[in-house]
Amino acid sequence: MLDALDKKIIAAMQADLPIVAEPYRELAERLGISETELLRRLKSYRETGKMRKMGAVLRHRIVGYAANALCAWIVPESRRDEIGELFIASEAVTHCYTRLPQADWPYNFYIMLHAHTRQECKMMAAELAQAANIKDYIMLFSTREWKKASMRYFSEENQADMGSI
Repeated sequence: MLDALDKKIIAAMQADLPIVAEPYRELAERLGISETELLRRLKSYRETGKMRKMGAVLRHRIVGYAANALCAWIVPESRRDEIGELFIASEAVTHCYTRLPQADWPYNFYIMLHAHTRQECKMMAAELAQAANIKDYIMLFSTREWKKASMRYFSEENQADMGSI
């Protein structure tokens, strides 16, 4: 169960880390706790599975990865696990998931590829298709990024009743 301080910490951790030499110390000061207490709680969240990971969000277009393709595949159900293992082993694949096919949409397996050019994406998909021996796929290239954000479970506004963070 999460207490009020846990929710404050999670709300604070959902935002960008301060760009300072000791970001956890600064966050702890904002929360009114010691850096040691903050780090102890973060470690506890990870050990208990409340928090799986912390990571940076790379703005791939800004760093030059301008070609982003959602590749939709038709994968036989009997090969789903095999293909999943093959695709997730590729460093080119950033997302990998399955969905139920629809009457007018036979694709059931999806991956995301990011590259500097569309041609690079096409080459990555062709290599994966050859390795998987699957030829039925399409590539849907993004044309504009509308939103990129992490999930927010607790907001700082909701924490206002519990004291400023």
